[in-house]
Amino acid sequence: MFITEEDYQVVVGENALKVISRTSTENRTNAEHEAQEEIASYLRPKYDCPAVFAAEGEKRNRLIVMFTCDIALYHMAASLPQNMGIEIRKERYERAVKWLEGVQAGKIVPDLPVLTDENGEIANGSFIYGCQKKQRYNW
Repeated sequence: MFITEEDYQVVVGENALKVISRTSTENRTNAEHEAQEEIASYLRPKYDCPAVFAAEGEKRNRLIVMFTCDIALYHMAASLPQNMGIEIRKERYERAVKWLEGVQAGKIVPDLPVLTDENGEIANGSFIYGCQKKQRYNW
């Protein structure tokens, strides 16, 4: 699994995690998969998402781990009665989405494996374009 129990300790306490996940590992696993898919939807055009989420231990990108936890917690907190603790979850969720939008726009460049084709070339890479100097036909 990409996210471990210890990863949540950075963003939420152990007791709060039990309350938010309703002590159901199935509920937590579903929220984590939804968070991974949401993150992948931003990263997929340029980065190798299966490789990003297959990484384990210290090979994982720490920001992706933190934002996956934040987004999963947001989805789990949305199902709580009376929106308990939703303010901080919403704030952290919006921060994660803002970062992902920056990555998607190319303003933020995370240290993630780039998507390559079968030849090892960068897929969907940048390209250089231009045109000839403007011709002026003033006789």
